[in-house]
Amino acid sequence: MVRRLASIGLIVGLILCLVLPAAAQVSPGEMPPAEVLPADRAAIRETIQAQLDAFRRDDGETAFGFASPTIQSLFGTPELFMQMVRQGYRPVYRPQVFEFRELVTLHGLVTQKVHVVGPDGRPVTAYYPMSQGPDGRWRIEGCYLQAPDEHQA
Repeated sequence: MVRRLASIGLIVGLILCLVLPAAAQVSPGEMPPAEVLPADRAAIRETIQAQLDAFRRDDGETAFGFASPTIQSLFGTPELFMQMVRQGYRPVYRPQVFEFRELVTLHGLVTQKVHVVGPDGRPVTAYYPMSQGPDGRWRIEGCYLQAPDEHQA
């Protein structure tokens, strides 16, 4: 059963690695978000930064806790989540540079743009769609990576 779940997690991770970067080609679709309060802007950045700090410590349980319920149910365990991050999201797992940029709306969600330079020295833009739970806490709905040379057709 555990081996089967690990295989499913690996397959889902691979699919996300292939699909999400293509979905992240958002330049023409980006819109300024509806008014987001300064406190929410700060909370969004704090959430993303806290997950990044957890990645740096290889603290999968804490990193997984910043993911939305949708992402948590998709991966099921912190171990499968971290396996996907290590394999498909090296730039945000071990960034050399991580600089917050503006908020945009992407597919109806408030989304934080981040300039990232990965461990290989290549720059990417990371898009973090966010959702706010009933408790008021912001959670990460995913992460889409876009290389600077990717263009919309």
